[in-house]
Amino acid sequence: MPPLAKPELVHLCDLTVELAKPMELGDAPRGRRRIIPIVGGKVEGERLNGRILNLGADWQTIMADANAELDTRYAIETQDGALIDIRNFGYRHGPAEVLAAVGRGEPVDPAQYYMRTLPRFETGDPRYAWLNRLICVGTGARLASAVLISVYEVT
Repeated sequence: MPPLAKPELVHLCDLTVELAKPMELGDAPRGRRRIIPIVGGKVEGERLNGRILNLGADWQTIMADANAELDTRYAIETQDGALIDIRNFGYRHGPAEVLAAVGRGEPVDPAQYYMRTLPRFETGDPRYAWLNRLICVGTGARLASAVLISVYEVT
């Protein structure tokens, strides 16, 4: 049997996800829980462009070791009117002083911490049915009131 092909990454799009102020739920059995409403944004890419709707949130858990488990769900409306559901699960972690600066909304070089996601798209629009079959990964950065995610298709 010949060796299996090594997966490669092809840029799909960049997401700018605008956020409202976090709602703190407090300490729970798995860690500190918070809900961060998603209030808009944009999608820019060669095959996927549009806007992020004011609909959805990140249901985040901050573990005892300061690792953040990201669990988001929101919606995209493409420039030609298709609606796409996106679920994005991931992790953000790094040195305590770097994460504290990120938490205060200070500008931090994303190379100083780890933020990776697994975006999954779903739509009933036949023009974008190809999204339903993709495996993607994302690399991200947290800004004061937004998250930036570059999404890559695994080929």
